[in-house]
Amino acid sequence: MTLYIVGLGPGGGQDLTLRAKAALDACPVLAGYTTYIDLIKEEYPEKRILSTPMRQEVLRCRLAIQAAQKENVAMVCSGDPGVYGMASLCYELAEEYPPIDIEVIPGVTAATGGAAVLGAPLTHDFAVISLSDLMTPLEKIEARLDAAARADFVLCLYNPSSHKRSDHLRRACEILLRSKSPKTPCGTVRNIGRAGEEAVLLTLSQLKETEVDMFTTVFVGNSQTRIIDGKLVTPRGYLQR
Repeated sequence: MTLYIVGLGPGGGQDLTLRAKAALDACPVLAGYTTYIDLIKEEYPEKRILSTPMRQEVLRCRLAIQAAQKENVAMVCSGDPGVYGMASLCYELAEEYPPIDIEVIPGVTAATGGAAVLGAPLTHDFAVISLSDLMTPLEKIEARLDAAARADFVLCLYNPSSHKRSDHLRRACEILLRSKSPKTPCGTVRNIGRAGEEAVLLTLSQLKETEVDMFTTVFVGNSQTRIIDGKLVTPRGYLQR
């Protein structure tokens, strides 16, 4: 039997890939975070559902692995399951059980989904950093921000804020401003691919004073990034070659 770890893409499923759709159609069992299951369960009323709320990731993966001992299971994740998703945890936990096949089916992650809304900010080298310190020490996050800024990467920031860490984006901007210009073009995208999708262009100094929520993905340009016809663009360098 096979455990398929499926990326739903951002939002409500419009960016679902053909491979992901085929896996969802073929598996008699769907597993995942309750919010993500709610996005697709109406389309699959005949499927058996295994869902858990937030902060129960380990239990969720165990349920999926146990079920996959007997039948094919699709574990669904928002975006791409290998980018801050359940793919690695499923591999780790599967070592405790009789062998099963595991297949990761990629999806459109917030970095590429949000970039497309803003324009083309990730056309050159970029780094993706989560500002959540639930599983990564804040000191390590800050060190990564500093290193990426000094290397002039474009940055995509996941989990920029929550009720318990409302100042993390401000602190991140303070670190980035050590190496980046205050005028560095930036962008935010909220509710990527969902109703109420909203994109904003601003400078790094303005971003420092901006409040965002957990549904927002933040983009910080490099020294070549600029605004072209209202879009955030990082040139690849073809015209300078």
